Amino acid sequence: MQFVAFERAKQGTGASRRLRNTGRAPGIVFGGETPATTIELDHNALWHALKKEAFHSSILDMELAGKVQKVLLRDVQYHPYKPQVLHVDFQRVDDKTRLRKKVPLHFINAENSPAVKTDKCVISHVMNDIEIECLATQLPEHIEVDLGEVTKGATVHTGDIKLAKGIKLVMHGRKNLTVATVVEPVEEVVAAPVAAPADDKKAAAKGKGKK
Repeated sequence: MQFVAFERAKQGTGASRRLRNTGRAPGIVFGGETPATTIELDHNALWHALKKEAFHSSILDMELAGKVQKVLLRDVQYHPYKPQVLHVDFQRVDDKTRLRKKVPLHFINAENSPAVKTDKCVISHVMNDIEIECLATQLPEHIEVDLGEVTKGATVHTGDIKLAKGIKLVMHGRKNLTVATVVEPVEEVVAAPVAAPADDKKAAAKGKGKK
């Protein structure tokens, strides 16, 4: 994905506030051998871009001062209640940049699994994203978790995820975390009708006889 940014001359809280009032969003781009640069972006274009998953998890082409740089979105600050971006951070990357980044998990083929297709189970997603470490050039937009072989009673763990060469999970000392579980269907138990006590039946019969 490509977007356009502009160099920002004025800095500070007041300057950022005035910038937002003109429909722009302040930001910064850092990393590499070039000093950090303060930037500004068209707020509406940025707002719509932030709604796309790929904008958060893939290498982006940022056009700045007529040159295109490879960058990665690192942080976004939103207004607590207004639909407004307060600040955005980007990191410059190249072929040698090694990074850690959370990427979304895409669960596929669940509908074809024995658990769902045969046993009418439901797949519960315990994790929606996962942190990985790799070269910037290897960063995937998402990681697929194939559920096609999942059976009733099974649990999918991080060890079951297939990763491309050069990509590894960042577990922070944890091991084989649960990614998804198979939830079995709940059978509805229909209660049998309760027979009326014998005394109640006799009373009902006498009542009919008096009419």
